[in-house]
Amino acid sequence: MQRRQFLTSAAIAATLLAVTPSFAGDTAQSVVEAYVAAWNAHDSAKAAGYFADDVSYYDASVGKPVAGRDAAKTGVIDNFLKAVPDAVWTMKGKPLVDGDRVSFEWEFSGTNTGAWGDGTAATGKKFSITGASMFSIKDGKIATQSDYYDALGFYKQLGLM
Repeated sequence: MQRRQFLTSAAIAATLLAVTPSFAGDTAQSVVEAYVAAWNAHDSAKAAGYFADDVSYYDASVGKPVAGRDAAKTGVIDNFLKAVPDAVWTMKGKPLVDGDRVSFEWEFSGTNTGAWGDGTAATGKKFSITGASMFSIKDGKIATQSDYYDALGFYKQLGLM
């Protein structure tokens, strides 16, 4: 009798262990949320670690995508975090998720106390802009990111226009 109970228990345990659990860390949404958290921790290396090697990062105000993890880290993440060391990127509401695609509206705010990557001097001015981002996730990494926001309003708040 004990042997039968043991074998039954062992079979149930083996069945449970054979089922691969679905962790929140495996979802497109969790990848994007962790990426935003890395930005807010001001950890550009960690944020860039969520990019695929061949990520395409599109900023609509620039018009030309940045290609590759290193270029996106240097040209986008480092640029913003050096120019705005107190940057805060906040999701407005819950993201919209459709399979491997994630989109959300956001607010990005801070004080421009550092020089921009193009050599533009710090203005010392606070700003707050809203926008939207769209991501596609492939194999647990950000394959594409597209950002849309009011660049004119951003430049005006900084006193650059």
